[in-house]
Amino acid sequence: MSADPQLIPLNQARQRIHAAAMKLFAERGVTKVNISELASAAGMARGTIYSHVPDIDGLFEAVAAQLAREMTGRVVAGLAGITDPALRLAIGVRQYIRRAHEEPLWGRFMSRFGLSPVLTQELLASDPAADLRAGIDSGRYRIAEEQLGAMVGLLVGGTLAAMLPVLDGRSTWRDAGSDAAELLLIALGIPRDEARALATAELQPLPSLA
Repeated sequence: MSADPQLIPLNQARQRIHAAAMKLFAERGVTKVNISELASAAGMARGTIYSHVPDIDGLFEAVAAQLAREMTGRVVAGLAGITDPALRLAIGVRQYIRRAHEEPLWGRFMSRFGLSPVLTQELLASDPAADLRAGIDSGRYRIAEEQLGAMVGLLVGGTLAAMLPVLDGRSTWRDAGSDAAELLLIALGIPRDEARALATAELQPLPSLA
């Protein structure tokens, strides 16, 4: 069985192509580009693009999946040793919003396409969803198991919405991140004072992946 191309680590050329594609998708708000546009944005010959992107129509899905997995991996790496689902959620939300501030192009892409099926599916299969289940199973969160899907949507939508005032310069990432995390924790049944404390705890830098 052949490997899923979206799971294969990106070589330098594909990293460059994905970066150029993300820029085009984020700036234009579209999910399709042609070879000429991509070659120009990446500073590469058309033939080089063809050799590394055999399916141009599937490029958006490949880029979105790679970005989702990369960010999830970085957030999870920074949660090593932290077992409380509520603190893990607060940290994760704030890391996404801080990255939107530090990397506005990445933030624009996420804010535009974060609710796309491919990104939503990646989140449903990732550690954040597992953390929600753990919080429900342990009684930390006061929502029912059948509400998990709705809560994932609220988590994703709330985090993406909090990025917008940061990207537009109307809020700091610290304020937007803490407010979003606090409100999400309250929705999960965490007492308000505790939710605020968790949402304003010291935030370590987002780890890089080797």
